[in-house]
Amino acid sequence: MSQVVISLFDHSGRFVEPWAAAGYTCYCVDVQHPAGETWMGNVCLVGGDVRHFAPPPGPIAFVAAFPPCTDLSNAGAHLFRVKGLRALAAALDLVGTAADLCERLGAPYFIENPKGQLRHYWREPEHRFSPCEYAGWLANPTEEAYTKHTCLWTGHGFQMPEKRPVFPIHGSMVDKVPGSKNRANIRSLTPRGFAAAVFTTHHQILLTP
Repeated sequence: MSQVVISLFDHSGRFVEPWAAAGYTCYCVDVQHPAGETWMGNVCLVGGDVRHFAPPPGPIAFVAAFPPCTDLSNAGAHLFRVKGLRALAAALDLVGTAADLCERLGAPYFIENPKGQLRHYWREPEHRFSPCEYAGWLANPTEEAYTKHTCLWTGHGFQMPEKRPVFPIHGSMVDKVPGSKNRANIRSLTPRGFAAAVFTTHHQILLTP
């Protein structure tokens, strides 16, 4: 039985691409996927609320979580008073669900969010990075030569991968994403360089006797 990788609040599936290519069975859970399970090779798109997700049996290799940041990020701080406490509480509940599941599964994990409210309502992140710091893992590093301040809350032996930085010639990604119904999805896309670095680091650990 192949080991399993779980990626929560993952619409694009970018994070699991290198894991799937290496033969891991990957589950991407997000309410935007079609209801139920849609298999694409060894990647399963699970459409539904993360709070109702039942992980598959068997060994779990890695867990990643990308909870919605709309009501947590400092980028929307000027709207916090307008949105009210319920929006904040709902956002924190999703983070709490991810944290509980990550801790219960026992595999190395990270929970990703931009700089924002989690440091006040939970704890300081263990790691911070920008995509340009991992762009050197790509065949064409300029694709991700941009900044986007990202925080990681980690556990169960997560290892921050080696950085291969490039100069951020594209500046800040947050400032360049135009307003549209897909803006949140675009802004939350997992950098492929970072995904490759995380995979390489933890895949090697799993292969070590």
